[in-house]
Amino acid sequence: MSTDNATVAVAEESADAITDSLLTASRLLVAISARSIAMVDETITISQFRTLVILSNRGPINLATLATLLGVQPSATGRMVDRLVSAGLIDRLPHPTSRRELLAALTQRGRDVVAKVTANRRGEIARIVEQMPLAERRGLVRALTAFTAAGGEPDAHVNIEEI
Repeated sequence: MSTDNATVAVAEESADAITDSLLTASRLLVAISARSIAMVDETITISQFRTLVILSNRGPINLATLATLLGVQPSATGRMVDRLVSAGLIDRLPHPTSRRELLAALTQRGRDVVAKVTANRRGEIARIVEQMPLAERRGLVRALTAFTAAGGEPDAHVNIEEI
């Protein structure tokens, strides 16, 4: 095997190992999220919570933009928004410049839910990180920050009230 082929094979193997590790970690993180949400409100789904987090990070946005950010069809977003409005977690607001559009925005209850669930998640993740050997923690923030940035996910600490 030539040096170039060996380098490609190692890079592909590393990509596979990274992918496998991230899939395993994502299962753990989804489980943490599900538990954290259930501790606050058992009726909220992970998809609905993601909607609340997007609105928490972005502020009021129209349904088409929300659908794009969620990666779903606008009709599915409309139904989810209806359920979240009924639950008192978000409001529909008039668009300031377009009478044909409505904006989705968090209610105070929605902000409280995001804050409580996030606090639960942070606590559980912190306990796991504390179990890791110090040497294994090094580089984790940098690697995960690069990964989430490459995937287009905003920082967890972004808060619309700080902007």
